[in-house]
Parts: sequence; structure tokens; C-alpha cells
Amino acid sequence: MSDVTITVRGENEVRVAPERATIQAVVRAEGPDRAAVVETALRLAEPLRASITERVEAETIAEWSSKRLSVRAERPWNNEGKRLAPVYYASVDFTATFVDASELSVWVSDVSPWEGIEIGWVNWHLTPETRARVEREVAASAVGVAVARATAYAEALGLESITPSEIADVGLISSGQPSPTAPMMMKARGAAFASADSAPVMQYEPEDITISATVEARFSAH
Repeated sequence: MSDVTITVRGENEVRVAPERATIQAVVRAEGPDRAAVVETALRLAEPLRASITERVEAETIAEWSSKRLSVRAERPWNNEGKRLAPVYYASVDFTATFVDASELSVWVSDVSPWEGIEIGWVNWHLTPETRARVEREVAASAVGVAVARATAYAEALGLESITPSEIADVGLISSGQPSPTAPMMMKARGAAFASADSAPVMQYEPEDITISATVEARFSAH
């Protein structure tokens, strides 16, 4: 029997406990006088800033950032269709990355009752080092699945060995272009990765992060 071309797909998926939680908090103030609104926003932001820096020093927050004060004005309408005097809105955004979920919960419980504080999204994620390591491992396993499938096909045909000729992200071998879903995935080392931690959610008991890899491979069996 002449050589046979075998094209297969290999997948693998692992679930990993998140290591970090990045949370957003916003300080807001509003009122009819711009200077007073700005002063109030800055005053309310100061204890929040202090609470974050204290935890940075205690090493329960890995990193944090704060945007500049933002101020805008709106002129509302009354029920008679007339424009009223301007109302000023000021805000200061904070983000902080916690290294432990329990510390995050304690901090949220502490600061959420404070005047002008709004707690926003939480994004659970891995450290870059862990993500890179897990993605390499998952990619290698996906390739192993593809090799095992191709070997099984070859043996079923009575062929003794296979030789790889192509391996690529899912969709690239069949059409020469990424499949419609490929741009939604993270790619690394010839595999397409998708992570469940890409969308921030308001949740303080984290679920495991799913990291998956899918490859397509082509072999010559003989």
C-alpha cells in the first residue's frame, strides 16, 4: 500500500485554581458646584488609596493603579422639558490585584460601606509564569492526542509508522486561514488557547480557570 495522508485534530483541557484577583473600585461624587465636587471626590479617595497601599506593604496586594480624577457636567431636564442647572460628576478609578481570595473578601467588606465607594468587577487569573507553563503543557498534550489518533488510524489500515508533515492552530491546515473562532482564542506554540478568566465577574469564591488547546496535524502513514 502506498503512503496514506492522515489529518487529525488533537485537544486537551485542564482546570487550574486562580492565583490572583484583580478588582476595580470607583470613588464618585456629584453636586451643583464643580470645586466642591472635586474636593469631595479627592477627600473620599484618600482613605481608599491608603487602605490599598497598606495592603501593598503587607504583600497581600501584588500591584495597583489609580486613574486621574475625571470630571464631567450634565444639564438635566425637568418634567416640563426645561434644562436645569449643571450637575457635576467626579470619579477616581482604582484597580488592585490581590494574592489571596480571603484577603480580597475582607477588603471589600471593609471599604464597600464607605461613602462614595462603588465596587466593580473582579477578574480571576493566573500569574504570567503559571499561565505560560500550563499553556506549554496543554499544547504538548494536545499534540500527543493528535499523534495517538493518527497512529490508531494507521494501524487500522495495516500501516506500521507515521511521519508528521504539518501541525498548526485549529483551522489553519484545512483552509489556510484561521477558523471564525480562532481570533477569540489565545495562541501559543502552535496551539490555540481559550481561557475562562477572560471575562471579569463579580465573584469572591473563584471557580477554576479552564485552559484548552486544539491543534490540527497531518501525517504521512506508511
